[in-house]
Amino acid sequence: MEKKTIILTRKIQVYVDCDDKEQKDAYYKQLYEWQFLSFQAANLIFTHLYVQDRVKDLIYFTDDIKVKLADYKKEEDGILNSSRMNTTYRILSSRFLGKMPSNIFSNLNNTLHNVYNTERSAYWKGEKSLRNYKRSIPMPFGADKLKLENDEKGRDFKFKLFKIPFKTYLGKDRSDKKVLLQRTLAGTLKLRTSSLKIDKGKLYLLAAFEMERDEHQLTDSVIAEASLSIEHPIVVKVGKEQLQIGNKEEFLHRRLAIQAARHRLQRGSTFNRSGKGRRRKLRSLEDWDAKELRYVDNRLHLYSRRLIDMCIKTQAGTLLLVNQQHKEEVAKEEEFLLRNWSYYGLKEKIAYKAKKAGINVIEE
Repeated sequence: MEKKTIILTRKIQVYVDCDDKEQKDAYYKQLYEWQFLSFQAANLIFTHLYVQDRVKDLIYFTDDIKVKLADYKKEEDGILNSSRMNTTYRILSSRFLGKMPSNIFSNLNNTLHNVYNTERSAYWKGEKSLRNYKRSIPMPFGADKLKLENDEKGRDFKFKLFKIPFKTYLGKDRSDKKVLLQRTLAGTLKLRTSSLKIDKGKLYLLAAFEMERDEHQLTDSVIAEASLSIEHPIVVKVGKEQLQIGNKEEFLHRRLAIQAARHRLQRGSTFNRSGKGRRRKLRSLEDWDAKELRYVDNRLHLYSRRLIDMCIKTQAGTLLLVNQQHKEEVAKEEEFLLRNWSYYGLKEKIAYKAKKAGINVIEE
């Protein structure tokens, strides 16, 4: 039976809520240490899972060796002395127990098992390389470890995680983050396994919210055919109805104008006032990079929203992305398309909004 709930993940900036400088530094040092241990644990888990899978393919074993990845007490040919999930948990426990909260490496173990099982067939066929996790890996934790409360001014939220006090920084947030946190605090939304991440010296809470799907009157036999291209970001056809969403002048020309402005600044950056070396001279370029990313993200959200609204209006329960795989192969060979047309980002936003609305997406 299809689930009626979906998981929404939001990236929320937080900081350690402590006035004592020494204690605050100690908290940050502890978080950095836990993240480094999570990085080690993640790569360790994937290495062991892959080795366990490939043992039976080691042709230099004798023919009478029988291998089955199961508990030998339950399966005749089993080679493990516990369940497969428990093997990696025991390894992590022996190495990291007492150095980091067991809740972190337990949730990390569960998450990576699911990821590996999803991708294992691609590993076997040689279509995908084994994942290699970076030092900035998020630290997962159970939802029961985080207890939200309002701050004194009511604009942000406070919580404790493994005895470390945190406070959100929402700023001039125009998204739904504050609403989701308020609903979680009120008990109308559930928080699921989430993560804490340190990225470039800043702390982020990757909060996972479980919420009900939107209920719409949709028919699976009604198919909306959508074509993605750089000329018209989306052209959708449902029966006799057709709609062009966005155009080349709106999306591409504006993006190229931002790139041209950045290029002019780059040529003049040699004459910028120094003071802290390269970073100060290139600060204006970073601002324009961020401006381009914001513009593209905003446009893709708008285009995908209009597409899903069109599907809902026409009661289309199936969305077909026409000839999409061929277009992506062509884009990989053309540098201009690869740089300026965000196929992956648009597809990702379409898939997310379609899942929330209960629309099935098929890529042709």
